[in-house]
Amino acid sequence: MMKTLEQMRAENAWLIVKELINKAEQDGEKQKDQNDLYASYVSSLPANIITIGIGQSLASLLAASQGRKDDPHYLLYKHTQDWLCRDDTAAPYCTTKDHKKNLMDAIISSNQESYKLAQAETLAWLEWLKKFAVAYLKKPKNDREERG
Repeated sequence: MMKTLEQMRAENAWLIVKELINKAEQDGEKQKDQNDLYASYVSSLPANIITIGIGQSLASLLAASQGRKDDPHYLLYKHTQDWLCRDDTAAPYCTTKDHKKNLMDAIISSNQESYKLAQAETLAWLEWLKKFAVAYLKKPKNDREERG
């Protein structure tokens, strides 16, 4: 039985969150802090996309990461790129359609229809990622206050 696109979104989001949970179990408190930040960025990304568009929102994540591949901004960009540029005909920037695996290249070189599709797909995928990230990665409010 084939999975629906909605099931694939949920599965992808869950696998990302599980990976971050496992990393925190291995790396400890610093990774838990990073996961908390990641959940915050996931929570704010949909509003950013609606306000300024997917291209500028993702470029902002890249800029905020300052080239650090372990930064939560970069991880969110990378996870979005992996979803939108996967080898699946349902992906807006499917790698089988002669698109590169680089999301910014795909956004810049594609037409407006692909851009709108990518934006809508990202918002749909982020619904799942946001729910899982907030439920499993966000620290309880009192933990954040003690550290801040």
